[in-house]
Amino acid sequence: MLEAWKSKWGEPTEARLREKLEAEGYSVARYEYPPGTYFPDHTHPHEKKDAVVEGRFRIRMKGREFILGPGDLIHVPAGAVHSAEVVGEKPVVSLDAVKMR
Repeated sequence: MLEAWKSKWGEPTEARLREKLEAEGYSVARYEYPPGTYFPDHTHPHEKKDAVVEGRFRIRMKGREFILGPGDLIHVPAGAVHSAEVVGEKPVVSLDAVKMR
């Protein structure tokens, strides 16, 4: 589920994260969430990945909790119930990647 950025890929810049996700067949959108942002339990009809460019994001899914920081990506299967929230006082810059089939 959680995939940490590997140093062999270079620095985890927004451009490199986008390039990696697009190479995997995802359509990518950029979002910025201010501190205090919270998304309660929800699902998506398509497989997706969330990647963090800046800040820290907490994702809860399948009874587990993940804290994502810069360069971290998480796979969210289609239909998986999950929640997300910004951790700390800094905004999160996130790449939301959706795989359309």
